[in-house]
Amino acid sequence: MSWHKPFGDAAADGYAVSITPHSDEWKHTGLLVAVLEEGESHQVETGDDEYVIVPLAGTNLTVESDGDKTTLVGRSDVFTGPTDVAYVPRHSEFTLTASEPSRVALAFAPAASDVPFQVIDRADVPVELRGAGNCSREVRNFGLPDVLAADSIICCEVVTPSGNWSSYPPHKHDEHRPGEETELEELYYFEVQAVDGAPSEAEPHGFQVVQGTTERPIEVNARVHTGDVVLVPHGWHGPSIAAPGYDLYYLNVMAGPGPERAWRICDDPRHGWVRQTWQDQPIDPRLPFSEMPHNPTKDAR
Repeated sequence: MSWHKPFGDAAADGYAVSITPHSDEWKHTGLLVAVLEEGESHQVETGDDEYVIVPLAGTNLTVESDGDKTTLVGRSDVFTGPTDVAYVPRHSEFTLTASEPSRVALAFAPAASDVPFQVIDRADVPVELRGAGNCSREVRNFGLPDVLAADSIICCEVVTPSGNWSSYPPHKHDEHRPGEETELEELYYFEVQAVDGAPSEAEPHGFQVVQGTTERPIEVNARVHTGDVVLVPHGWHGPSIAAPGYDLYYLNVMAGPGPERAWRICDDPRHGWVRQTWQDQPIDPRLPFSEMPHNPTKDAR
């Protein structure tokens, strides 16, 4: 099975990207990317899955679901800052209506309990600056357990300036070890932009690495572009590299079989020491990408 899905390879059923739980190798997380024209509506039945609606491009996206109605403020693109997001529970249906040409990520995961419809306003999205030096990145934690109530799904998005590394040191979360590590699948959805001054022929791209353990081998060394997806069923993942000249965005979607909805990781012991070198390094001055409030930290991802 190919764990790297270049843009177009995962298109299906009218979606620009369609990743669904489909096998014993991939069964806990999904992602749909819908492209809507001005005034266009799109309906989704959630079935046994819970959904997080994340506008990628386009403002004033209306979401209606079983009597609940809200308008997500959205954004012009993923590099301009956080967005409002909406959570829709299982056994529901929802309708999206775009006020302008829009691109919307619909992250989902199987749910075993009912959680109410909710909206996280972009002003309430915790925005962190993680790492330091050339490992500096901006993380928008709208879908972590302490921010979003949900049954199993965990989401966040990361923006990495040109030339920097994120998801580093490499880390994993593929075993249930109480208090230390949670078992979670993870997918990365990428977008890339050229920095100011790039010529018209520039080809925005980045890189994503996944490496397995001795017991469970896997290897991904992918050059990624806007619309690409990399699936991480297990193993060490990272770095995610923003090539010089190009800023890198990725949306992470995680879920797993464990009884606890938590994101606990362990570093690759060969590279975890790098984290200590950040203590005396400043955070990249190009961050934050947006002017939203943030909470600077030096952490691993």
